[in-house]
Amino acid sequence: MEENKKTQDAQNSPSGVGGKKFSGVIVPAVTPLTKQLQIDEAAVAKLFNSFHQHNISPFILGTTGESASLPAEVKEQYVKAAAKNKQADTVLYAGISSNVVSESIEFAKFCADNAVDAIAVTLPSYYALTETQMKQYFETLADAVPLPLIIYNIPATTHMSIPLQLIDDLSHHPNIIATKDSERSDERLKQSLELWKDREDFGHFLGWAAKSAEALIGGSDGLIPSTGNLMPEIYHEMEQAVEAGDHAKAFDMQKLSDVYGNLYQGGKTLGESLWALKALMQHKGICKDVVMPPLQSLGEEEKSNLMKAFMELRNSVGG
Repeated sequence: MEENKKTQDAQNSPSGVGGKKFSGVIVPAVTPLTKQLQIDEAAVAKLFNSFHQHNISPFILGTTGESASLPAEVKEQYVKAAAKNKQADTVLYAGISSNVVSESIEFAKFCADNAVDAIAVTLPSYYALTETQMKQYFETLADAVPLPLIIYNIPATTHMSIPLQLIDDLSHHPNIIATKDSERSDERLKQSLELWKDREDFGHFLGWAAKSAEALIGGSDGLIPSTGNLMPEIYHEMEQAVEAGDHAKAFDMQKLSDVYGNLYQGGKTLGESLWALKALMQHKGICKDVVMPPLQSLGEEEKSNLMKAFMELRNSVGG
């Protein structure tokens, strides 16, 4: 009966691909901050409006949202600001990852009380875990949290890869509804789609922007691209092209995704790229380029070079 309810929940959709609630383009939102390192509510409103205009669901407090560096009070501020700016018939996702299991559970409850529809969680990032420990960790959370849970695999930050067979075993838990995979592996993507593209009760989301069009064409339920903060229209058009069977247009959008992504990511660490992304978004009038310590600005000269490259790119490829 629980499995049937899970299938019903996956299909009972305000929006999304194929009528599934948890699907489509989901952008891992930056965390807009004031100079006082508090949530910039006006910027959150601008950001969410940009998402809603392009049929995009926000995912707050993920990797792009600097979640590992945010104090609990700032996370709560963001959840409340997101709830305030959530539109009817839209889906809101939030990350609850922490190295402390009880804190993740309590924060999930807070999210449930503030309009969040589903939560995503990575492995803790300090101790190396065995497969048995990984399984128990996700089952413990799934049993305790009041919201549908997405397993988030991102070895770049956790330094562990969650085996696909383990995710498949966990996929039958009544409260585990999808996986977000940011691991850069062609073979893993291929195997993931073989496992889950036809599952009505479990979804696959790709967090590897360079394979976005390929994943959608191959049957993934959706994308979670950080470049959607800056250029949301790229992914909206890519999704529409795939739904229309226009694969050439989808791959044209993939090329745009690649060049804009490389603009702020190329030659930079993950943390540096988050500042660069915010700097570009500041140029577009969305939010300030403030990042939470230990991240920091790369300086005015780098910002000037970034703005120049951005404007040249827009003039050459459009967008």
